[in-house]
Amino acid sequence: MRKIILVVMDGWGIAPPGPGNYISQARTPNFDYFIKNFPHTQNKASGEAVGLPKGTQGNSEVGHLHMGAGRIVIQMYEKINRAIKNKSFFKNKVLINAIDFAKKNNSNLHLIGLCSDEGVHAHINHLIALLKLAKKRKLKNAFIHFIADGRDVPEKSAKKYIKIIEKETRKLKLGKIATIVGRYYAMDRDNNWNRTKKAYDLLTLGKGFKAKNAIEAVNMAYKRGDKTDYYIKPTVIVGKDSKPVSLIKDKDSVIFFNFRTDRPRQLTKSFISERFNKFKRKIHPKVLFTTMTEYDKTFKCPFAFEEEIIKNNLGQVLAKHNLKQLRIAETEKYAHVTYFFNSQIEKPNKGEKRILIPSPKVPSYDKKPEMSAYKITEELIRQIKKRKYDFILVNFANCDLVGHSGIKKAIIKAVEVVDECTGKVVKAGLKNGYTLILTADHGSAEDKLYKNGKPKPCHSTNPVNFIIVSNDLKKIKLRKGEQKDVAPTILDLMGIKKPKEMTGSSLIINQYS
Repeated sequence: MRKIILVVMDGWGIAPPGPGNYISQARTPNFDYFIKNFPHTQNKASGEAVGLPKGTQGNSEVGHLHMGAGRIVIQMYEKINRAIKNKSFFKNKVLINAIDFAKKNNSNLHLIGLCSDEGVHAHINHLIALLKLAKKRKLKNAFIHFIADGRDVPEKSAKKYIKIIEKETRKLKLGKIATIVGRYYAMDRDNNWNRTKKAYDLLTLGKGFKAKNAIEAVNMAYKRGDKTDYYIKPTVIVGKDSKPVSLIKDKDSVIFFNFRTDRPRQLTKSFISERFNKFKRKIHPKVLFTTMTEYDKTFKCPFAFEEEIIKNNLGQVLAKHNLKQLRIAETEKYAHVTYFFNSQIEKPNKGEKRILIPSPKVPSYDKKPEMSAYKITEELIRQIKKRKYDFILVNFANCDLVGHSGIKKAIIKAVEVVDECTGKVVKAGLKNGYTLILTADHGSAEDKLYKNGKPKPCHSTNPVNFIIVSNDLKKIKLRKGEQKDVAPTILDLMGIKKPKEMTGSSLIINQYS
């Protein structure tokens, strides 16, 4: 049986050469050789191909989810959109209960979330729908805790979203922006608890810079040198008395409206955990804390929308055949090669080993474009030489994570590091009898400038490569496909029948020996 290594070159998409294509401007001798000498095609990695609305950029979560699931999975972003459209959102019992809790206690409703419109983690339309529901329930006091983006949308676009929100709050006569903070602090997922503490202290103590309104808060941030919206330091909005317009207090109700599960976990844990040792909480308000989706199976708090249960994903099929699997990545992408690739199931499959390489502790990854790629490569080659595993999944995070900086020199360095490390992995894999698949979860590093020439920190909607590198399969032909076709292709190469639940199909279109 053929053994497979799936190499995810995270954020490495396909685009014509140009000033914003930093992949084409990098030295990539290994990648160039693979494209020239081995069968390759491209997969759609955005929009409807990954369960998102048409034209929506891909992301790491949906990319890994679809590669592992072998079918299209309608994403939570689209599910919530549909619920708003068909009005079932306004009958959601969990959301109604959260709003009515504040009404019953004559207290405040706090809406925390990422305020932008790309739909990667959250969407302001979902926030507006929550305000409309609160108005419908005759709630008097609602406060918005604005997490600024600057990563999935233009770097300095926060004021645009403030204006949209404030237009709606004026219309509804309900809702005020109470705090502003960049996602660097409020949405850390890499155990930088000092960042999370700053967001928590802002929400509970009003600790941070002070501004009279949200627009002033953003202007002040830019003036003092906060690089982008992503890095806006904690800022509390104060009234004429110079006191915060609202902080989170006992008997209040909180809704965290991010739908993606990884980045709200730390801040949520800070509020809901009785026993908590990540940082000292000066106060711990007793609130009803509700989340839009289930951020973590261990979290004992209500959530409004449930994920679809996916049966017979790639990991499960391999486990049923008693095959050994290895998943390896650095901290930033560990959840993607495990939880997301396994259809949002935390528990490892039978025979599945996981190796976590810590991500470097730096303020931003443009400061260290190699991240932990060399350490991953070193450990992975050690594991390949054991010839123990039938399927190996590895992620190189650099093109994605460094790509978010928008800094050309750093991104080119990241691309070159991934090329170098992939070359080493391929060499070791071929030497030890593996067939390798080189692909990506979504594009990014190939599309880093807006039309006006400004840096583009977000992902792209471009397709991604799919290259099969082997000692004996140079003559196979591949069709163009989508991310859902990755798992069926792997099973085809391994000689395992695809389960009926997988609606994707193999990308291989001719017989091979």
